[in-house]
Formats: sequence, C-alpha cells, structure tokens
Amino acid sequence: MAAKRKLAEQIFGAEENSAAKMDPEKLSKFQRLAARMYHTPQLSAKEVGIPAIASFGAQLSGMINGNYRMYYFISVLRLDMVYVTIINSLISIYDMLNNPIIGILYDKTRTRWGKARPYALLTPVFVYASTALLFCARLFFDNDDTRDPGKVLFVFAVLFLQETFSTIASAGGGFVGLMTPNLEDRMRVGLWQTYSNKWGGDLLAMIIMPLLDFARSDKINATPAGIFAFFGILAAVAGTAGSMLMAVKCRERVILQPEPAPTSKTMFYILKNKYMLRNFVAGLSVSWWNKGGLNWDVITQLEIFGGVFRTWPWYIPRQTMQIVSIQLVEPFKRMFRGSYRKTVIFMRVWDWILGSIPALMGLSPKIIGTWWKAGLAFAAFDGLVVSNDAPSTVMEAEINRRISDYTEYTTGERPDGTIGLLTGFISKVTEPLRALWTIAVLKWAGYDPNIASNKPWLQARVHENSTMYSKVFFLYNFTDILPNLIGIIPLIFYDLEGQKLEDMYTALNERRALIAKENTVSGEMAAMIEMMAEEDLAEQKT
Repeated sequence: MAAKRKLAEQIFGAEENSAAKMDPEKLSKFQRLAARMYHTPQLSAKEVGIPAIASFGAQLSGMINGNYRMYYFISVLRLDMVYVTIINSLISIYDMLNNPIIGILYDKTRTRWGKARPYALLTPVFVYASTALLFCARLFFDNDDTRDPGKVLFVFAVLFLQETFSTIASAGGGFVGLMTPNLEDRMRVGLWQTYSNKWGGDLLAMIIMPLLDFARSDKINATPAGIFAFFGILAAVAGTAGSMLMAVKCRERVILQPEPAPTSKTMFYILKNKYMLRNFVAGLSVSWWNKGGLNWDVITQLEIFGGVFRTWPWYIPRQTMQIVSIQLVEPFKRMFRGSYRKTVIFMRVWDWILGSIPALMGLSPKIIGTWWKAGLAFAAFDGLVVSNDAPSTVMEAEINRRISDYTEYTTGERPDGTIGLLTGFISKVTEPLRALWTIAVLKWAGYDPNIASNKPWLQARVHENSTMYSKVFFLYNFTDILPNLIGIIPLIFYDLEGQKLEDMYTALNERRALIAKENTVSGEMAAMIEMMAEEDLAEQKT
C-alpha cells in the first residue's frame, strides 16, 4: 500500500519546487507583494483594447475557415466531399505528429521579449496568407470538375501550410494569461475580446451570405468565387495587423521558471492537474460529435428559409440578445454568490433546454414545411439561447485560465504549449470519425452536398423526400447539445473558488516574485515589482 501511495504521489502530487510544496517561510517575505499582484490591476486601457482588435481579425479568419470552408470547397470550388474528407483526415494525421514538437518548442522558449510575444509577432503573416490563398483557389481553378487532381493537390498543400503555422500560432495562445497576474485585468480583456468576437463574427455572417444570394441571382456583378476571395484577403489583412499590433504593444508581466523542466516530465503534467484531466476526458468522449465542418446554418438560410433576405428577420433576436448578453456579464458574475462553477452549469443547462425545443419542433412537417413557421421556431428560442453568450464566454475562459495557473501552482512550470497541443489531439485523432459522422448524418437526412444549386427546397423536390429538411433543421439545432451536457460533468467537481483560489494565487505570486528577485527578468516585470514594493514600504511607514 505504501508503494502504491508513493507512486500515486509521484504521478498526481505536486512537484517539490512548486508553489504548492515550497517552504512557506521562504515565500512569506513576498506575501504583501503577492497580495498586491493578485488584487491590483496592471493593464492600461491600450493593453485591454489591443487584444480585442487582434480577436476581431482572428474571428474573421476563424468564421470563414470554420463556418464556410466546407461550403466553399463543395459548392464554390466544387470538390467532391469524399476528397475533402480524405484531405482533412491526412492533415489531422500530420497535425498529430507536429503538435508535440511545436508544443515542446514553445515551452522551452525564453526570450528578452517574453515567451508568447515572438509567436504572436512572427507567425500571423504565414497563417493568414495561407487563408487568403485558400479562398482564392477558385480563381486559379475555374472548373466544375469535382475530381480535378490539381484542385485536390492545391487544397492539400495550402491546408498543410495553414495547419503548420496555425499550430505554431496557437502554441502562443496563452499571451493574455501572461500579460498580468491580476484576475480582474484578465476578465476585462476577456470581456472586450468577447465584444470584438461577436462583432467580427456577426459582421461576416451578415454580409457574406446576402452577397452570395445576390451573386447567384445575378443581382450584382460578382461571383461566389470572387466574394470568398475578397473575404479571405480581408480576414488575412485584419488578422495579421491585429496579432502583430498585440505583439508590439502588449507586454508579458508574469515571470516563469527560467529553466524549463525536461520534456519527458512536462508531457505528463496534465496528470498533475485534476481539473484539466477531467476536461480532457470529457472532451475526448464527445469529440466525435461534431458538425464535421459542414455548416448547417448555410443550409438553413439558403434552403429551408428560402434565401438570406427571408432569413434576416429570424436572426434579429439573436443579434439583439448577443448585444444584451454583453451587458449581463456583471450580473451573471454575481450569481450564486460569485461562484463561476455554479453559474456556468446553470447557463449550460439553460442552453440544453432551450436548444432542444426548436430541434424537436423541427421534426414536425407542419412546422418545417412552412418557412415562416420554421423561422419563428428558430428565432424565438435561438434568441433566448444566445442571451447568455457573453457571460458564458468570459467566465469559461477565466475558468480555463485558472486551471492553467493550477498547473503552474502544482508543478512550478507552465507547459501551456505541450499540454495545450496534446489536449488538442482530441480533435485531431477523431477527425476521421467526425468526417464519417458528417457523411452518415447527411445520408440519414437524404441531403446531397455535391448539388451546387441552393434554391429553396430544391433537393427535397429532386429526391422526392419531404422529411429531408426536417432532419437538417433538427440536426442544426441539436448538434451542440450532447457536448454541453458532457461538459457539465467536470464542472461539478471544480472547486477552485473562494479562499482556495486566493490561497493558490498568493502562493503562486510569492513564488513568481521570488523567481523575479533571483533571476534576470523583463523590464515590465521588474518595474511592476519595484512599484508595488515601494507602495508596500510607504504603507508600512504610515
């Protein structure tokens, strides 16, 4: 039994040089300084706003890559879905191989400019350039041959480059968490990033589909290929400018261990973090349940509702409530006596109940068979579902940052790159499953994605299948419900709140201050520590 306990302590217990295990007397002389680091905001208005600008550009790129890429491949570039599935699977296999390498490289990065800043500065040009090139593909291959080998090789090569540089960029995604040790600062940055993400995503969604509608009906002198090329280039310019601006104008203040631990240890540090381990298991269990890259929103707008302009009224509640939700961040933060865990669970149950209703209503031919009835069912409940979008985004992001800080607390290291990219294996390993799932649900619905035209109810008439769009509408509204339910389970056991949270950050910041004193640090961190020490001395004299 003793041997088993020792083994368990070695695997799951805190490291000897971590804040959780260090001698309290050694850390106690930094107690007042640590308290100031925890309670005193450090970021200027500029440093709060610039990450929001970077998020805006990233959201444009994320939307066109996430929501419209599959539609672009199939309906505009005209690639057979089987080839797209094969390409995505091969890219996922490649990503599984390069993820650990990039993660290890990031975790060992220590420069005079910081840990994450070099990645934010150097990689965006390549990430966003490949995005622009991808959505210009139809300009180079102006044919409808769905098996054109040139198109297949081009898409594979560009996606290969995009995935490589995206992995490098995502390794430095912890920039905000390193900008300040103050939780209120991080929440302010998260709130403004949420504003920016909503506006960036909505801007693209509100413009691109109407333009495609106009182009298909020859009401404007543009083609779908030209529209996608324009937005691909726009996203590339905005994303590059925003990320590089953040790298130049924002600073890292959180000091880290000068000499990182061996990779053989950091690869297993997820076991030291019980909160992260639970999230990993929950994510793995539902990672196959996904839209598979096909955006049901596109099908709903163009085919069920009968065009974008018929759709617009049904999205008014969504747009309105998303703006309202930003004003609800503070009230939601105060719910359940400030317990983020209980509040996020409440919001996920809320989404599950309100999301299930239109999904089930859509199975009725009497509702889905009339475009305005389907629209009303969607609009009423979708508006209610998104009314907690901003609070859930901000609070879940902060919970995840606290979980990452817990790794530093228990290990003395911050291997965000290795752990983040290893946990990213979830989506990569299950990419083929998601592709097969997409094909299966399309077959179940009777929907053929290779039909280029998206006129209202065309496929139902061609296939003489009146239930097809009922199934599509059901899937569109139901797809995210299972992951939300499974995601609640780790939150039930999450207890990093209240005094336990403050004690963790006190010890963590004491250790950071100790490292800062014993080692050469950045000018920003040194200035912050000196300023806070002077304030402490002045208070003690008075």
